[in-house]
Amino acid sequence: MNLELSAEQAAAKALARDFTDREITPHAVEWDRAESVDRAVVKKLGALGFLGLTIDEEYGGSGGDHLAYCLVTEELGRGDSSVRGIVSVSLGLVAKSIAHWGCEAQKRDWLPRLTAGDAVGCFGLTEPGTGSDAANLTTRAVRDGDAYVITGSKMFITNGTWADVVLLFARTGRTDEGHKGVSAFLVPTDTPGLTRREIHGKLGLRGQATAELVLDGVRVPASAMLGPEGKGFSVAMSALAKGRMSVAAGCVGIAQACLDAAVAYAGEREQFGAPIAGRQLVQELLADIAVDVDAARLLTWRVADLIDRGLPFATESSVAKLYAGEAAVRCANNALQVFGGYGYIDEYPAGKLLRDARVMTLYEGTSQIHKLLIGRALTGVSAF
Repeated sequence: MNLELSAEQAAAKALARDFTDREITPHAVEWDRAESVDRAVVKKLGALGFLGLTIDEEYGGSGGDHLAYCLVTEELGRGDSSVRGIVSVSLGLVAKSIAHWGCEAQKRDWLPRLTAGDAVGCFGLTEPGTGSDAANLTTRAVRDGDAYVITGSKMFITNGTWADVVLLFARTGRTDEGHKGVSAFLVPTDTPGLTRREIHGKLGLRGQATAELVLDGVRVPASAMLGPEGKGFSVAMSALAKGRMSVAAGCVGIAQACLDAAVAYAGEREQFGAPIAGRQLVQELLADIAVDVDAARLLTWRVADLIDRGLPFATESSVAKLYAGEAAVRCANNALQVFGGYGYIDEYPAGKLLRDARVMTLYEGTSQIHKLLIGRALTGVSAF
């Protein structure tokens, strides 16, 4: 693995850093308190090419490799994970899935709009009673002539109330078929019968539009199916394998923000007549954060390198997501300790970073699920 960035990768990182420092970080506290990111940020992300990374230019994308995508995602996560989530889902889970699984008409229809920020996508997999056990979802799609009629509900859907299209997973086969009976559909959110309710009062990622979706007899043409019938679980798992890399990169951004804030504060804050940066136990906290940042970053970059070289990466993606998610929580907790009482109020960044970090151990596979995936890879035995 080459740790030296190419000129294109370095330029992408610099562009994302500048954008984050100008357009995201100054507003992060305001958006957190309002529980809403300024939607104008979507078009700005599209204009810079951040919503088209790794997508062919033929379909409106900006090209680039997966390491460049990680670098941009890290910078956005450093500024506000709510913004990072917009990109991770609309591009990472939805647009990339369309690029990989879609027919030519689906690519031409959706990709130019998604990559430009003219449309936003959401990923409709999780249900009120089905999270980690995704193969047993209950939303159903019943064939009716040249269409499917979909009934069910989805929960905790990032971008849910902003989205123009849902990459929706529904059961087209028998219940006892498990993952073999699941298919994927591209469902425009203005389709009759689809209603959305935004979820407020979240612990973290408060600026992100998280929603419950209810589908009551939603009718879509058979041409809305993404990929072959019965292959929806494969569509979902292929998206999530790369999506976990994106989440890990966002965690690196949170951890880096923790390090930057804690080091700066430790140099300014005086106790007992000197800056606390000179205290041994404060330096221990800073050192622990720094080690976690480097380790999480390198594990994430390894995944990007494997993808770009066309090598297997699923287990390494689980390793990166597991480590980076837990590391982000540790880093935020240590940063808050450096800030002391000031870390407990939202005028300082530590509290928000801790709240945003906490969900990283839950979505796109809980830490416990990833331990089972890694264990299965090591032993050849499934503990599910």
